[in-house]
Amino acid sequence: KVFAKAEALCKEYGETKGPGTTAKPSGHLFFRKLGSLIKNTLEKCQRENGFIYFQKVPAEAPQLELKANYGLVEPVPFEFPALNAHWTPETVAAFDLTKRPKDDTAKPKPDEEVKPLKEPDIKPQKDTGCQIS
Repeated sequence: KVFAKAEALCKEYGETKGPGTTAKPSGHLFFRKLGSLIKNTLEKCQRENGFIYFQKVPAEAPQLELKANYGLVEPVPFEFPALNAHWTPETVAAFDLTKRPKDDTAKPKPDEEVKPLKEPDIKPQKDTGCQIS
């Protein structure tokens, strides 16, 4: 029942004129899969209820009590702590970063140029002076 209402709203949204009308929620893959999933679950529940549980399914779902009366902790209301006497408007205004002094030492130094190292010319040698006896 709720899915049919959502489907009607999605089709109505897709047919409205104006900016953003390229979105068509009723044709989205999630919405199409959800419809078949709900239908299959309903059929399975009705089938199993018919040969296992033998209970009559009510036409309207009963209203459930949404407020749990066990297992929950009462929330503690949050209160901001009192301001310290040191935090005056003058103190807060002193933190204005636009009034800070210009400091040129904070600029990063340019990187020094790395000189290339000359690699030694390594050639394979047969006569190394090593002997295996």
